[in-house]
Amino acid sequence: MNDLMTVELLWLEKRIENRIRFGRPASEKIINNHRRVQSFAPGSIFAFVRWTSNDFGTVLSRVDILRAPAPGQRYSTVPWINPGGESLLRLSGWPKVERVLQLIDAVEALGINPADAAPDYWHHMHNRLSVNETPRPYTRARHQAWLRRRRVTF
Repeated sequence: MNDLMTVELLWLEKRIENRIRFGRPASEKIINNHRRVQSFAPGSIFAFVRWTSNDFGTVLSRVDILRAPAPGQRYSTVPWINPGGESLLRLSGWPKVERVLQLIDAVEALGINPADAAPDYWHHMHNRLSVNETPRPYTRARHQAWLRRRRVTF
């Protein structure tokens, strides 16, 4: 159990929303109506979406797509995540966050769980959206190539 990465999820109406957009948690602990903690096994890929506002409007919109680190593996620290994760994508600002959510929906429309998509695709999406370019779409052919490459490599 010590190898699990934990993500604290918080929801305070009209103030804070930390949520998992996709991923396969290994466990979940409900703390109260507003807080819970999900844990992810090493190698798991998931999307963590954060939104915060105050009396004047949105303060923060961010999406991170992370891979849970194996023991001894390097990782980046991310608020609400212990100890941290390998960053595959990290974007801020509602227009970019919204675009990432749309692209995640497009992967799901193919019948592919985004947690199973090629990690390289999330890097590609990060790089393209960071410079306001359109990422190439994820396709079934690209997914099949990833599955074959993973079978040979691992």
